[in-house]
Amino acid sequence: MNRILFLCVRNSARSQMAEAYARQLLGPGIAVQSAGSRPTEVHALAAEVMAEDGIELSGHTAKAVDTIDPASVDTVVTLCAEEVCPVFPGTVRRLHWPIPDPAAGSLHETHATRLQRFRQAREAIKGRIQILAALRDLPSGIGGDEFHTSMRVHDLPRSVRFYAWLLRTEPKEWTHRYATFIRPDLGLNFVLTVADGKTLHHDTLYHLGVAVADKEAVIDAHRRALFFDAQVEQPPRTTWKGTPLHELWLADPDGNLIEIYARLDAAELAQKPADEAPVYLVAGTVPVGA
Repeated sequence: MNRILFLCVRNSARSQMAEAYARQLLGPGIAVQSAGSRPTEVHALAAEVMAEDGIELSGHTAKAVDTIDPASVDTVVTLCAEEVCPVFPGTVRRLHWPIPDPAAGSLHETHATRLQRFRQAREAIKGRIQILAALRDLPSGIGGDEFHTSMRVHDLPRSVRFYAWLLRTEPKEWTHRYATFIRPDLGLNFVLTVADGKTLHHDTLYHLGVAVADKEAVIDAHRRALFFDAQVEQPPRTTWKGTPLHELWLADPDGNLIEIYARLDAAELAQKPADEAPVYLVAGTVPVGA
């Protein structure tokens, strides 16, 4: 995604704002263009609201889509909502961001009303470009053989009944401590666990689990997390209490917990220490709370 073309109908507002934000936020090495199927001129209110955010559109001009060389584009982003979007030929990556035309409206509207509509379009476009920028140069991730979400509950039977109704399926298995709901058609693997008397709050209520192949994969996930600058809540370790696992705990930017784990094989289970103390897998890591 190094050559991006933003398209709308008149190339007067949405695609012009997208082009300007892409130039600002995507950084060097990205070629950015915009065009329209019926180009007119850059809308004055688009220029006004972009100037509020420190970006000038004074040097921008509207262009026709058929003037764009297909060889100069590898990603096309269309921003039409109610209108028919321009057609761009070729084998390219295509994204569609349906944003209502801020120039559409009654002739009797006040300037303030129209300006607010352009601001809303601006923020919708800027937010999407910010995500596009966040996805640039993404390093290789952890992957996983299985993903599940776990939620702690006070009353397991009542919660099992509720989620069996909500998900329209009975749990695949359950014990006195947990119940597992699986819906392959939805890609769902959902586990309810009993709260064990703990206060339910942000840190204990739920987490995302990602299963990987083995101990080495957990250690590799830790290396990838450090390279990505992810927050490590608990470095790689082997735990024995409950379900024996090799595990690594990460936190997302909002503090939600992610468990990267691998189950122990028979030889590893045979090495369980008498005191069941966790064994840290990476030299130099400091256990949480130590």
